[in-house]
Amino acid sequence: MTRIAYLLLCHKDPEWVIAQALRLTAAGDCIAIHFDARAKAADFDRIRLALAGNPLVTFARRRIRCGWGEWSLVAATLEALKAAETDFPQATHFYMLSGDCMPIKTAEHVRDFLEREEVDYIESFDFLTSDWIKTGIKQERLIYRHWFNERRQKALFYHSMRLQRQLGLVRKVPQDLRIRIGSQWWCLRRQTVEAVLAFIAKRRDVLRFFRTTWIPDETFFQTIVAHLVPEREIRSRTLTYLMFTDYGMPATFYDDHCEMLLAQEFLFARKISPDALDLKERLGALYVETGRSFQTSSEGRRQFEFLTGRGRLGRRFAPRFWETEASLGRGRTLMLVTCKKWHVAKRLLDRVRTATGLPAVNYLFNEEATPMPDLGGLQNGLEKRMRHRRALVRMLFDYWETDRLVLCVDPASTDLIQDFYNDRAKVRLLEIDCAFSDAYLEGHARRVGLAGPQTPAAAMAQLLPTIRYDVSFESDRLRDMNLTGYHRLREAARPEDNAFPLSEFLDIPIEAARDILATDHLFVD
Repeated sequence: MTRIAYLLLCHKDPEWVIAQALRLTAAGDCIAIHFDARAKAADFDRIRLALAGNPLVTFARRRIRCGWGEWSLVAATLEALKAAETDFPQATHFYMLSGDCMPIKTAEHVRDFLEREEVDYIESFDFLTSDWIKTGIKQERLIYRHWFNERRQKALFYHSMRLQRQLGLVRKVPQDLRIRIGSQWWCLRRQTVEAVLAFIAKRRDVLRFFRTTWIPDETFFQTIVAHLVPEREIRSRTLTYLMFTDYGMPATFYDDHCEMLLAQEFLFARKISPDALDLKERLGALYVETGRSFQTSSEGRRQFEFLTGRGRLGRRFAPRFWETEASLGRGRTLMLVTCKKWHVAKRLLDRVRTATGLPAVNYLFNEEATPMPDLGGLQNGLEKRMRHRRALVRMLFDYWETDRLVLCVDPASTDLIQDFYNDRAKVRLLEIDCAFSDAYLEGHARRVGLAGPQTPAAAMAQLLPTIRYDVSFESDRLRDMNLTGYHRLREAARPEDNAFPLSEFLDIPIEAARDILATDHLFVD
């Protein structure tokens, strides 16, 4: 029978810690608490006193003063882990939690989930070849010794690293270890925990190495578990639902996120806002419920990318496209059609090709299946197209032996649009402004992988306002760029009102523009 020992690392809010321990043990599970030694002694005394009579609660034998990025976080985890392993011999699994975590499934569901497979759940990616580290130093975390905290002692941190580099003081990773990396929020089986504790008791060299590694809580357990446990018994994932802000910090969940959290294929969520009183009350009561079933879907990570990627991948940390690649060529005119309803833009381009003879290509930078001529392999794959976008478009001009070309681009591709405007060629932009019904946005969410057939209606209802806002934001951002040659068609306008901007954009007579706009069902979903 599955029995879970939770390892709770916390540093504040003693009343919250007490409530967390009570709700988890009320369902028959155990908890080992490490309360940061930096916190007030009075707060720790309150926790110990409130939980003193609970046999399912234990405390780390030694409290550690913890600092972000330091070995102290691993040391604190080990203290809690050793206490749990000793005091709860009946525990079958050990699950890492922070003081900001709460269950988003019942204890019944959690135990059933863990009983499905005899495996460990811990993110474990190759340190050197994966892209898990998005910013900051990478290999330097390992090959140099770190005695200072980068956040509190920035000057000393980087001076120490520069000095080691200058003196050639590069150290080697323990020879038999392949360094892995991943989230610190894991769930391990008892036999794995026992093997890890036995391993570090014998391998003092491994402890010495990680004690001066930067951010070792992302590498220590991840590396040792992968070293000791067969790959077939490791699921490289966390069971705790995390999202991140534009600044790479953990996002915070509020009262209106409840249905979204319950629909995710995770067991806990982090971080719950201290002000989310209704959410905390609902989730607090959830864990001890019985007979509750959950309709979950696999779009959690995709929704995370959608909700947060606009900052991490788009607005703030986007790669800059201002490169010195080949120009499209002077005297050429590139006409960009942008519309969130891709099928509307495609219908318009079909009529433009027929009515004007202009070469026109659909969403070649957004849709891999877009029909294109053979350009020697340069057209293969979205990544290659984007990387060589100017050269690719120049080849399209050359292929059709034309000085005028029409392309479709997604409204979110503002960096791409700006890059073409920075070229020596003449560029125009036509935005097609459409109305979006809830039914269309639901279909859009499913087409792009934000939702699937099993997505609960409540989760979809919470997702729709964000999608609608995002579409509106993209349109506003285009207009705020103040681009020359900007024109706009509106679904709500009369064909005669749209004819003038279309004729200006394509540089065709207004009668020809009216004929194109007479296309049947141009704006129909």
